[in-house]
Amino acid sequence: MKFWVGQSISVFGSQFSPFAIQAIAIGILHTSDTGLGLLAFFNFIAFPVLGLLVGVWTDRHRRRRIMIIADFGRAAVLFVIPAVFLAAGLAGFSMNLLYVITLIAGILTVFFEIAYQANIPSFVQKSQIVDANSKLETSRSVAQVAGPAAAGAILSVLTAPLVVFGDVLGYLSSSLSLLWIKRPEPSMGGAHGRSTWHDVREGLSVVFGDKRLRAIAATTATSNLFSNAFGAITLKYLNVNLSLSFTAIALAVGIGSLGGVLGAVTSKRYIGALGVGMSIIVGAIVGSIPPIAFYFAVPSDAFLVAVAVGFFTSLGVLWYNIPQVSYRQALVPEALQGRMNATMRTIVWGTIPLGGLMGGVVGDLIGTRLTMGVMAVLGSLAFLWVLLSPVRKVKDMPTG
Repeated sequence: MKFWVGQSISVFGSQFSPFAIQAIAIGILHTSDTGLGLLAFFNFIAFPVLGLLVGVWTDRHRRRRIMIIADFGRAAVLFVIPAVFLAAGLAGFSMNLLYVITLIAGILTVFFEIAYQANIPSFVQKSQIVDANSKLETSRSVAQVAGPAAAGAILSVLTAPLVVFGDVLGYLSSSLSLLWIKRPEPSMGGAHGRSTWHDVREGLSVVFGDKRLRAIAATTATSNLFSNAFGAITLKYLNVNLSLSFTAIALAVGIGSLGGVLGAVTSKRYIGALGVGMSIIVGAIVGSIPPIAFYFAVPSDAFLVAVAVGFFTSLGVLWYNIPQVSYRQALVPEALQGRMNATMRTIVWGTIPLGGLMGGVVGDLIGTRLTMGVMAVLGSLAFLWVLLSPVRKVKDMPTG
């Protein structure tokens, strides 16, 4: 419960900085699609580069301590943005500064995210994993409703660099909530004479040796590749091509995120009705098709299209993520959770920087609108990996 409270506050604050940083890049620095693609690239490049090694580190050290240090670090590096503004004004900003801040924050996020997913099975019993993930994702979804709307409202009063304060406070609250937990955390036992590469290979074999985990990784990686290709330029597309203000975009994102709230609160019944495998497949389909509508949007209906796309995409993403993450956590022994999650994150988040960079470069080559359409169509096919795999035959969560 303490962890849930802290994460609820943190995910609310974490809605501020991505929106504010892109607003600085677009509205103040007037960057190109390639510049936005590079932002996405630097934000996630640490996952394919460091993910496997961080997984080994996470399985050898106390995960809660790793999360606390990562949260304090992210708060400190993001504080640089409002500090620069207060010291030098808008003239103090450049894309290079945003790239460096984004890269460092991304490295710290690797440590936090891998330790985060590996730690959940130590908080609850296997029979409670779906419920725990549903609660955490409900908080995340509510934050995605209120966070962007709050960020947009603040942006209309204050300048974008000051909006980042919300994220700084969120990360501080997360670290304090973890410090608040007094329950002793068991040691992971260290390396016991094993080499780092032995542990890396063990983590890889857990994922690649299981057809179900392999298919889930392929679906998520494919979806992330193409969704981040158009996602890197979506804010600019809505603002420049479809004439929506940043405040209107934030409001549309907030309203659309209600789909995620619905997905989170209905996930337990949804999984129970369809079974684990079919709930993963249906969630992947529901979450991947709606962005195609952006290609056909015009300025007069842009707000409604943004709301509808956000609603059904976030609904599908939660219907996909909660069963597949819970299944992975229930299937794999706790001693391998860090390496399994690191392998999965390396694969599925490793495509994100490539997708962001691809979307930016292609956007400058063939145009923002056409890029949005092509990438959305390709992303809508990601569900085929799980549909054509043994995942569709999985009925219940592992309990052993």
